[in-house]
Amino acid sequence: MARRHAEISGAGFAGLTAAAALAQRGWSVRVHERAGSLRTAGAGIFIFENGLKVLRAIGAYDEAVAGGHQAPARETRDARGRLLARLNTSQDGRVYTVVRQQLLEAVAQAARRAGAEIVMNSEVVSATPRGELTLASGERATADLVVAADGVNSRIRDALGLLKSRVTIGDGAIRVLMPRRGDAVDSADEIVEHWSGKRRLLYVPCGKPWLYLALTTLLDDTAGQALPLDARTWGASFPHLRPLLERIGTLGRWDPFETIHLRTWSSGRVAVVGDAAHAQAPNLGQGGGCAMMNALGLAVAVDQDPDLGSALRRWEARERPLTEHTQRVSRLYGAVGRWPERLRSFTFNLAGRSHWLLEQRMRTAHHSPTGT
Repeated sequence: MARRHAEISGAGFAGLTAAAALAQRGWSVRVHERAGSLRTAGAGIFIFENGLKVLRAIGAYDEAVAGGHQAPARETRDARGRLLARLNTSQDGRVYTVVRQQLLEAVAQAARRAGAEIVMNSEVVSATPRGELTLASGERATADLVVAADGVNSRIRDALGLLKSRVTIGDGAIRVLMPRRGDAVDSADEIVEHWSGKRRLLYVPCGKPWLYLALTTLLDDTAGQALPLDARTWGASFPHLRPLLERIGTLGRWDPFETIHLRTWSSGRVAVVGDAAHAQAPNLGQGGGCAMMNALGLAVAVDQDPDLGSALRRWEARERPLTEHTQRVSRLYGAVGRWPERLRSFTFNLAGRSHWLLEQRMRTAHHSPTGT
């Protein structure tokens, strides 16, 4: 049987995981990244059990988690610092928090070791269901499989008419990665979600050197999303965290949250994966996890069934339900944050004690991905 070839648009978590998994299964693989170097938006990232299993399967585990942080607990607190809910992570499976760039480079190295080629400054402008690819340079290529992992603004997805809905949810976050000092305001090892009014501050240690902060607010909160960060207005919301907020300075990036659904995840020889197919608000920390799971599942499906159309239909039927469950729960979690404070605090307190609600929230984290 002739060696099959894949062309992948986008060197993010989805594209690089697909590259590693396909190359490990004997495919020749070329990844196109429009930037001049590997880069990722955001700052820190959660890797739950499902993601850790994918990393193990593609040979990226050790590099990805080296120096990462395993928090003893995840807490939810109100504006006065009162504890609303606490979950000991030892009771709920492992979760590492690492710098996103470290994870991206670990997956890229796994792809290269498996034989995949990663080409920088190479932008894909279109692809056809017949597996024909066109680059911004004018170069054309053909492939047995084209993977569109080109993000929320995917040109391939939109040109193929696959988009069913793209919804701006109504909130977003300023994401910051900053050095830890180990003083009173950044010495805690727990992951803590602080709430005040409609604002949320997520405190996430990423190993000893780094601290990841996500400051979430509504789209109509112009002061809350201003950059450089308005430490005065955020300090008014979280007075006990004011010294930490004042250290942010000019750091940070604002991103609105979106949810994307497709009519179908594939068209002919083109498969869409990652944020291009199923972007979600990061409330469950599973955007990257779903991207990597579905990319590995794609490689398994096309390896098991030589009929590409049948393989892609089976892949979507197997992976999509859990991904859409994750999107729903993530969106609901964000919606609770817009409720009046007393009702929100009551709900979080109840959710922290309800085994059923916890299972809904953690179903994806506990999942054993296809191919692991």
